[in-house]
Amino acid sequence: MNSISALPPPPHLLANNRLSPSRDFNMSASRKRKASEEPDHDRMSTSPTITGRQLPPPRSKRTRTGAAQGRPLALPRLLETLSADQMRQLLQNICDQHPKLQQEIVTKAPRPSVESTLQVLSKYESTFQQAFPLGNRPTSDYSYNRVRTQLRELIEAVREYTPHFLPPQETADSISLQYLDSVTNMIHRLPDWDTFQHQRHKNEAYDEIAKAWALVIKEAAKRAGGFHLQFGGWDHKIVEHNQKSGGKMAEAVNEVNIALGFMQPASSSSSQQPPGVSEERASIRQQLFSGTYGGHQLGIGQHGW
Repeated sequence: MNSISALPPPPHLLANNRLSPSRDFNMSASRKRKASEEPDHDRMSTSPTITGRQLPPPRSKRTRTGAAQGRPLALPRLLETLSADQMRQLLQNICDQHPKLQQEIVTKAPRPSVESTLQVLSKYESTFQQAFPLGNRPTSDYSYNRVRTQLRELIEAVREYTPHFLPPQETADSISLQYLDSVTNMIHRLPDWDTFQHQRHKNEAYDEIAKAWALVIKEAAKRAGGFHLQFGGWDHKIVEHNQKSGGKMAEAVNEVNIALGFMQPASSSSSQQPPGVSEERASIRQQLFSGTYGGHQLGIGQHGW
């Protein structure tokens, strides 16, 4: 028993548990540098979760503009700011500088209507009426001298617009008659000046508008024998216009008489009857004009009810 040598006790396993193993600092630093030197996309490509996923295209950076700088407006924006008067003046200036464009603009421009034309003429009439001085008779020489320019502009506008609504430029009788009726009333509203010489503008306007009426009536008489004039009541309107003008529209009234084939009084000779109108046809038209046609047959005459 004594011959057996005693063995030293084994070292305790937890004796140096708090001591961390010694590491080489250079080795750890090289490992870190090696890991950081690897490209990111190589490591991402090995990930199974993003295999086949396409990266979004790189966005192009917006180039920075320089400092704020003024520049003229584009044509569409510029035209939006122009008033009607400015637009008309601009077109007129362009046509004056380039005469070849005038016909193209006239061809492509919308056709003026009776309503739009009367609106323009009403503006001329309003300008004329507003030019009268206060506290003076509107028919005096002083008033005439104050509004003479506006009066001429109104008469000139009527003179230039009227041919547009006459045949053959205008083929619809109703449109021509509607325009002439409104313009004639406008002439009626012109003052009768105290001085006879100042009446020249109004008398000339009556003369020209009477010729326009006569032309339209003559063309309307070629369609349906002129019955359109009577059924539309234009024959009565022309007679009223002639009375208001003091008989200055007699030419238009004569054309109405020819178109409708009025019979002369019984005492007059048959030679005064308009040419080309038979007695029977003239009698029928006379009865239509007086409103007695068919009254005896239908019992709807003057005492038929």
